[in-house]
Amino acid sequence: MPDTTTTERPGDPCTILIFGAMGDLTKRKLLPSLYNLHCHNLLPRDFAIIGFARRDLNDESFRAEMTGAIRQFATRPVDDALWADFVARTYFVRGDFDDTAAFVRLARQVPAVGARHQTGGNLLCYLASPPDTFATVIKQLGAAGLTDESGGGWVRVVVEKPFGRDLDSALALNAEIRKLLHERQVFRIDHYLGKETVQNLLVFRFANGLFEPIWNRRYIDHVQMTVAEELGVEGRGAFYEQAGVLRDIIQNHIFQLLCLIAMEPPSSLNAEAVRNEKVKVLESIRAMSPEGILQQTVRGQYGEGFVNGKKVAAYRSEPNVSASSKIETYAALKLMVENWRWAGIPFYLRSGKRLSKRDTAISIQFRRPPLLLFREAGVENIEPNRLDIHIQPQEAIAIQMKAKLPGPMIRLKNVQLDFSYRDFGEQSPATGYERLLYDCMIGDTTLFHRADIVEGAWRIATPILDLWASLPARDFPNYAAGTWGPATADELMAKDGRRWVNPE
Repeated sequence: MPDTTTTERPGDPCTILIFGAMGDLTKRKLLPSLYNLHCHNLLPRDFAIIGFARRDLNDESFRAEMTGAIRQFATRPVDDALWADFVARTYFVRGDFDDTAAFVRLARQVPAVGARHQTGGNLLCYLASPPDTFATVIKQLGAAGLTDESGGGWVRVVVEKPFGRDLDSALALNAEIRKLLHERQVFRIDHYLGKETVQNLLVFRFANGLFEPIWNRRYIDHVQMTVAEELGVEGRGAFYEQAGVLRDIIQNHIFQLLCLIAMEPPSSLNAEAVRNEKVKVLESIRAMSPEGILQQTVRGQYGEGFVNGKKVAAYRSEPNVSASSKIETYAALKLMVENWRWAGIPFYLRSGKRLSKRDTAISIQFRRPPLLLFREAGVENIEPNRLDIHIQPQEAIAIQMKAKLPGPMIRLKNVQLDFSYRDFGEQSPATGYERLLYDCMIGDTTLFHRADIVEGAWRIATPILDLWASLPARDFPNYAAGTWGPATADELMAKDGRRWVNPE
């Protein structure tokens, strides 16, 4: 039965149109997320779903496929009665993305389904399709009249990452989108921003007077951001050969986390106010010269090794990967945010495949206190306080601080004050897409990228990618699977007198 405990209103009535409806993203994430929203009464009472894909299916066979997928990938037990109501609202249109006739059929189906389910002419289009099809699908939607809001309903288009391959391609894609859509209609999605801890960053920073006064260069020594994965490319070798970790993870996910950590307090929680502050952060990041890139970036590629005691192959031995590949599976950057709050404070970012442990975390290291007070007690070194924000696999926030051990002598011990989302009790299982899909249905763009945010991120990443392409790495593979990356990444920190925070 539906969960009736939520206090949020359901999303607006709408028809949800999914391009790439037979792909993994739809089956593993979108379908379970929509079902979870239905269970929480956050899907509108009046909704319908139309899948668009090249598979030779009809409504009934598509419903059978979706039933099989939900049985396999649901994050909660499937209620038969609730699912029967859900799946009866799903429909299918067969076609290729460049097939104009298919979009004509789609344009006939959308109003018919909308009238049947009273969706008020509202249309949510989700591009769960390959990145090179985004412009084509949007052009076809426009030519079929499906981007037209003159009938009174709204039209919103959700675009998955990666949004472009570099600054030029992102600018070109944004220009194509602007021909047919207003910025308010475009929802550039990043599933990392759907995670509870990420959403909590604004609350943590701006609703607690304890932290905001010390959230600056006077008290903070540096910031580290890590997205580490134990997995390799998992059958995505062909994709990774075109992407690499800088494009896949750092340019989007980590840069957005950086914005949330470094941004100034917005004037309100209005979407545009929040996104304006994110843009200012990206505009404040110092552009690196070629010499700076060589000194402040590290790239790596994993060789064979052991992960969780199991031997794993090198990246170059993965399917659909060149035996002489120069693509990075690891990258570390040192960035400087040149504004009044952060001038002189380095932000160290890293991400990699086949590392020692799966971990996504942000570590804020504060400045070291003076030692003179404790030297007479024999204390020669005091580790600085650190705030750790854990995003996955466990969502938690912890503060590392010093305390005196009981006894007559002054002896210091590290203690941890922590908070975990488990402390709220049993949480409803989720995919991370639920909040984002719900926001699409109510028109809240706070957690989505605006065009200038995407372009600002590429402005930082593109010179690095260009230099790496012109000077291919000669030492790949340069780290063993199951380690914390290449030695040069440790050297990047060591030359500044710092070291990475690795999870235990």
